[in-house]
Amino acid sequence: MGMKKQIVFRLCAAVFGVVLVAIIIYYAFRTDYPRPYREIVEGSGQEPCLVYALIKTESGFDEEAVSAAGAVGLMQLLPSTAEFICARENIEFQAKKLKDGAYNVTLGCKYLAYLRGKFSDRDTALAAYNAGEGTVAKWLADPECSADGVTLTAVPYAETRDYLKKIAKFEKIYEFYYG
Repeated sequence: MGMKKQIVFRLCAAVFGVVLVAIIIYYAFRTDYPRPYREIVEGSGQEPCLVYALIKTESGFDEEAVSAAGAVGLMQLLPSTAEFICARENIEFQAKKLKDGAYNVTLGCKYLAYLRGKFSDRDTALAAYNAGEGTVAKWLADPECSADGVTLTAVPYAETRDYLKKIAKFEKIYEFYYG
């Protein structure tokens, strides 16, 4: 094989290798960032990438997840929160179904919609999803946390600050992969 052919061959092999690695990385990330229950999420009226980022943050897509506080399932709903949303939305409350992905995501999306209706600022609603709406209402009333009573300028809980950062990061990744 001539010198030019050898260079071309090596160049093609290198390009093929880079493309192959890029494809493997792309599909590996898509596996780490799934989109289960797409029909429910996309029909919920919420931004799908936001909902998936919230699920990834809350449970890492573990339908069996139960937190130390007793929150259950993909969207980590407290049974009392799920019961409240069911009563509000005229849905039969079934505590045993909170680990059922479709049921949990349906209620979680409705709860997120409720919070977004109550708190006009999106990050404030997300903070309420994590810390509780009563806690966030107190923060909004505190001038050290909110200048206008609507938007949080400071989040007192480190866990909630980290939660908001994770959701933002995961949402960007979902937007990159799924648009």
